[in-house]
Amino acid sequence: MEHQQNRRGVAVVTGGSGGVGRAAVRELANQGWDVAVLARGRAGVEAAAKEVENAGRRGLAVQVDVADLEALEKAAQRVEVELGPIDAWVNVAFVGALKFFWDTEPETYRQITEATYFGQVNGMRVALSRMRPRDSGVIVNVGSALAFRGIPLQSAYCGAKHAVKGATESVITELKHEGSRVKVCMVQLPGLNTTQFNWNDNGFEAHPQPVAPVFQPETAARAIAYLVVHPRRNMWVGISTAYTVLGNRVAPWFLDWYLGKTGVSGQLSKNDGPRYGSNVHQPRDDDEDRGAHGMFDAKAHPHDPWSAASMHRRQLAMGLVGAVAAAGALWRSRR
Repeated sequence: MEHQQNRRGVAVVTGGSGGVGRAAVRELANQGWDVAVLARGRAGVEAAAKEVENAGRRGLAVQVDVADLEALEKAAQRVEVELGPIDAWVNVAFVGALKFFWDTEPETYRQITEATYFGQVNGMRVALSRMRPRDSGVIVNVGSALAFRGIPLQSAYCGAKHAVKGATESVITELKHEGSRVKVCMVQLPGLNTTQFNWNDNGFEAHPQPVAPVFQPETAARAIAYLVVHPRRNMWVGISTAYTVLGNRVAPWFLDWYLGKTGVSGQLSKNDGPRYGSNVHQPRDDDEDRGAHGMFDAKAHPHDPWSAASMHRRQLAMGLVGAVAAAGALWRSRR
C-alpha cells in the first residue's frame, strides 16, 4: 500500500547510469516515480536502480545500447511487463569526443551520431509506439546550448544535438496535426559537472572540462522532472544557455571569432583528474559505478536562478502585475 501512495507513474531514463541521466533518475524517484534505468554499463545501471529503491520506488536496471532500435524495443517491453505502462520517457544518453574535426576518426564520428542523435530518435519511436495509442505520455529530449551554436572540438556532438532539435520540432508538429495529447519537450543544457569529461574520447594531453560557467547535474535534473509533470515545448537551463542561444541569433559572426580565440583552451583544464578511457565504443562503468558528478565540484553551481524563474514564471508574472498595480495605486494616491 505504501508503494502506491504518492505514485506518479513509470518513467524511463536513457543514459541513466551517470551524469545528468543519473541525477534525473534520483530526482524522479524522489518525486514519486518508478524509474527504469537504461544504459550500457552494468555497474552504473544497477547502482542507479538501487537508488530508486532506496527512495521508496520501484527501480529497474536494463543494460541496452540506445543506438540499437531492436534492443531498445525489447527493453521497453521489459519495462512495461515489470513496472507497467510507460508514462514518461527521458532521452539523455550520448557519447562525445574532444578532437578537431579532421582528427576525429570517421567511425568515432559515426558512433557519436548513432548514440547521441539516433539514440533519441529511437527513444521517441519506441515511446510513441506506446503513448500514441493511449493518447497520453510525455517525452523529454535532452538537448544543449550546442544545439543552437557549434563550438570547436565537438563537431560530431554539436551536429547530433542540432539534429535532435530539428527532429523533435518535426515530431511536435506531427502530434499537433493529429490532435494527440502526447507531449514532446526539449530541455537545453549548459556546461555541467558530469562524468562525461572523465571518459570523453580526448585528443589532448590536458584533461577535458565543461565550458564555463559550470553547473551541477542536479540543476538539469530538476528541469527534466519539472517538464515531465508540466510539459512545455522548450526550456533552457543556465543563463549561459540563454546568452549562447540569443547571442548566436544576434551576432553569430562575433561568436565565430570569440570561440575561435577561446573555445579550445576553454575546454581544457589545467588540473588533471580521473581518466577512464573513451566510452564512445564501450561503456566505462561496467565494473565500477561512476555516479553523477565529475571532478569539478569546487566550481560547479548547485543552483540555477534562470531555470528556477522559468519554472515559476506564472507566479513571477502575477507578482510583477501586483507590484505594478501597487505602484500605480501609490502614484495615484500621491497625486
